[in-house]
Amino acid sequence: MGKSRHKLFMPTTIKENFDSVAGAAEAKEDLKDVVDFLKSPEKFKRLGAKITRGVLLIGEPGNGKTLLAKAVAGEANCPFFSISGSDFIEVFVGVGASRVRDLFAQARKN
Repeated sequence: MGKSRHKLFMPTTIKENFDSVAGAAEAKEDLKDVVDFLKSPEKFKRLGAKITRGVLLIGEPGNGKTLLAKAVAGEANCPFFSISGSDFIEVFVGVGASRVRDLFAQARKN
């Protein structure tokens, strides 16, 4: 009941990259910095830089948030978890929170 309904895409199956994303030039530039950190964090740590622990993509449905997130995973060669926000809404109290915890536990394993 509290299991997350996520889809896991392993790096070998992700075909999206920044070239797959049309437009969103400013967002892509910002996300390229995140990818650079994911690829070589020691370079940034040596310089004393701190990278954010997460990125929040906001916008109307259909404007490319998921595609951008998947492109980041493809560029960084990282697993990608996909889940709909509606999967966290349930009739029973605590089920949504349990699914969030499960999703993060699965992400830590991968």
